[in-house]
Parts: sequence; C-alpha cells; structure tokens
Amino acid sequence: MPPGQGTPGADLTMRLSHVVSSIDPRFGGPSVSVPNLAAALAHTGHVVSLFATGTTGLNTSALPGLNYQPTPVRGSATLACSPELRRRLGATPADLIHAHALWQRPLHYAHQCASQASVPLVISPRGMMSLWAWRHRRWKKWLAEKFVHPGAFAAAAGWHATSQDEADDIRSHGWRQPICVAPNGVALPDERALAEARAYWHHACPDCASRPTAVFHSRLHAKKRIVELVDLWLDVAPADWLLLIVGIPETISVDQLRGKIAARGGAERIAVFDGTQTLPPYAVARLFLLPSHSENFGMVIAEALACGVPALVTDTTPWQALNRNGCGWCCAWETYRERLRHALATSHDELSLRGQNARRWMQTDYSWARTASTLSAFYSQLLVTR
Repeated sequence: MPPGQGTPGADLTMRLSHVVSSIDPRFGGPSVSVPNLAAALAHTGHVVSLFATGTTGLNTSALPGLNYQPTPVRGSATLACSPELRRRLGATPADLIHAHALWQRPLHYAHQCASQASVPLVISPRGMMSLWAWRHRRWKKWLAEKFVHPGAFAAAAGWHATSQDEADDIRSHGWRQPICVAPNGVALPDERALAEARAYWHHACPDCASRPTAVFHSRLHAKKRIVELVDLWLDVAPADWLLLIVGIPETISVDQLRGKIAARGGAERIAVFDGTQTLPPYAVARLFLLPSHSENFGMVIAEALACGVPALVTDTTPWQALNRNGCGWCCAWETYRERLRHALATSHDELSLRGQNARRWMQTDYSWARTASTLSAFYSQLLVTR
C-alpha cells in the first residue's frame, strides 16, 4: 500500500520524520525516549528518520532500522539553530512530521517543512506545557512562541501526550486538535545488565554493597526538588540507610550539593555522583525517590520500576497508579516527609514484593511496541482525515 493512503487502523506503511532538539542525556528524558520511539516505529515497518542537533553519538546498532541524522548547531545550543537540520528535513520525503519538545528552532523547521510538503505536523510537548514549566521563565516562552517557532501550535494537525495529565495541560492552553495519549515505553533490563550495573556501583560506592540504599537519578535541577530531598533525608532517614544521588548537573552542581550535605554533617549518609558518564544506579536500590515539582511522564520512574525498584514520587507526576498497583507510593509534596519515613520503615521483603509488581506492570503496560502501535493508529487517522 502506498505511503499516506489507507483507512484508520489498517496496516499502513508511512514515511515518518521525527525531530528532537538533542539526544544529549543532559537535556532529559526525550534524549532517551525519542530515539527509542522512533526505533519502535521503524520495527513495525515504517520508514523512520530521526533528526537531532549536536554531535552526541547514538548507538544505532541498538536501534536497528532507524535513519539517524545528527546535524551541527550554529551559535548557541540554547535555541538549537541548525540550518543543516532544516535542509535535510526538507529534503527527506515524509508523510508526517513529528516534533518533540518546544521553545527551540527545530520545532520551527518541522512546522516549515510540514507546511511546504502539505503533510500533518504532530507535536509532543514533553512536559513543557505543564503549569510549573509555563510559570518558569514565562517571558522566555512567550518570546519563543512568537519568534522562535511562530504559528507552530496552531498549525499542528495533532498532539502527542505521554500522560492524561499532559493532555489536560494541552487543553488548558486552548488547543483543540486531536490528542493521542501514549506513554513512553521502557525496556526491561536482563539479569546480565543488572549484574554489570551492580558491580559498577559496588566499586564506585562501596557503601551500596553493605547498606540499604535509596536512589535519586535525574537532572540536578530545582524542578526535581533535589535540595529539599537532601534536607528531608537528613531529617528523617534512619542512619543505616544511604541516599545515592546520581545526577546530571544543570541548575545545581555536584559540588554545590556536596557542600550543602557537608554543611549539615551528612557526608556519611548521602553520596553524590555526576551521572553524565555512569551506569544507571537502579540495580543497587531498594527504593527510588523523585519528588519533582512536575513531570509529563518521568522516564527515570519507569526505568526504576522496570528494574524492579519501587518508587516514592509526588502527585505532580502522572504515576498515581503506583498505589493501586502495589509498586510504591505517589503522594502530595506536603505529605512526602511522612511517606518517606513510612517507606524507609517498610521491610525488605515488602519492598522486594513491590519491586516485583513494578517490573510486571512495566512489562505489561509500558512496552515500546504498544506505544508504537498506538501512535501508528493516530498517524493513520490524521492522514486519512486531512
């Protein structure tokens, strides 16, 4: 069947161009989730190209079937300006263009190329339309909407949200185009990968081998409430527990965090590592912690659950189902202190049982194949109704 023709729900082979500002892990979840989504769509038989700025390498051997095209940035990386990305995107035949994340020039290039080729544009906000994100440096977002990618939101044929909360955020801004709610997928690591990561962290942080350990693994950004988490931990955690913080510095540096911990006399109770080049630390965790102000999905939460680690997160993430699935706890920030105290007092056997529940849940409901199937059907619908 030719690309761009068919009926909704039919097996329709499409030429898809996915655009993301960067796949550098320093820029958060989309750097992991977008390449995996593109590869999952390619695995279903679509012809998929992935365009990104920067020179950070992508292990394409682990993502077969994907036409990956990195392009250089011109000037500051903040706006991700790349005339070469614009040129390559425009020269690549596509039935639909899907842009991920807002406020940078690649969304403008996606809008331009979709308009010129008369193909649908789909936009994934990737958390950037949440109330917290919108209030943060609101004037910069206003400038970006008007001058960095003018008219892109109105031109979108549809939106992709990774949770119902994010879909509600899109609607709260007045956009009425169709929305596809499809969560990120997550791969379940095998025992060999877990054993390798465990050995790595037992060497890098020997206390992980002898003490019950809770893990924070995310960007070191005020949005994640990492400073507040340090204070909570030193206030309520039993002395035998260790908090392992593995973060990619952004608005907070590793040295700043270590200095705060030392000032409170907590150096024996919290270990901090720059996570830019390390293996993920989930294999040494009994509990995963993420008290964010806001998450559209929270890729690290899914990764921890897939490794069999129960999580304690705030209800400003879309993980309220943790409670009913017996995989951890999702609560308001105002009650996080007491929930943390409760979680740390939970027996090892009970935490292990919650971790087993978590791994099964990820395997059942959060596969990349399932997400790719949902989005494929959405793309097909947009193509036949345009």
